[in-house]
Amino acid sequence: MSIHAVIFDLDGTLLDTIEDLADAMNAVLGRGGFPTHGVEAYKTFVGDGIELLVGRALPGDRQDAVTLRECVEAFGREYAGRLDRKTRPYDGVMEMLRALASRGLKLAVLSNKPHAATVQVVAALLGGVNFDVVRGALPGVPRKPDPAAALAIAAQLGELPRACLCVGDSGNDMRTAVAAGMTPVGALWGFRGEAELRAGGAEILVGTPLEIVGLLGRTWS
Repeated sequence: MSIHAVIFDLDGTLLDTIEDLADAMNAVLGRGGFPTHGVEAYKTFVGDGIELLVGRALPGDRQDAVTLRECVEAFGREYAGRLDRKTRPYDGVMEMLRALASRGLKLAVLSNKPHAATVQVVAALLGGVNFDVVRGALPGVPRKPDPAAALAIAAQLGELPRACLCVGDSGNDMRTAVAAGMTPVGALWGFRGEAELRAGGAEILVGTPLEIVGLLGRTWS
């Protein structure tokens, strides 16, 4: 079957968000008197939603429910005010998205970032692209690697899962694709790296965004 749609992860795949995420969380940590972390550490903290990001950033002895809740709320406020200060599309992303759209591909974003922040940052930094669906984390909907949201997007697009590429930079993204019956494509320019992508089940690895355009001539059974 040929590919009709591409579902993209956001952070570490379309956008390099890591400095804004790190700055927001470090601001929260600093105000609380907790140790802060470097950008490289945040590349391992992010990807599973705010709650786990905050839990990973806090000291091990400050994982009580009250501290976690207060820091999650504080991070949400802090990040909302800085989510596009340093964040930018990766080189080649805009060209890749325009090339896919010009070929009639349906485009979607699926992120574990909260839905409102996902919509906001996509509009701010990827506004020149007409995505068919933009979806972040929603209450009551399991997050990646659960395939429910990916399957819901495929249904909304009117496409079978096997007609969708699922592109991301983490093992979670690859596991989502495998569980949904989509083709998992690992983005090597993102936060995690080849070993995690392969372990997650990546069928294809791409070193640059424009390589994704070259996949369109392939067919999958």
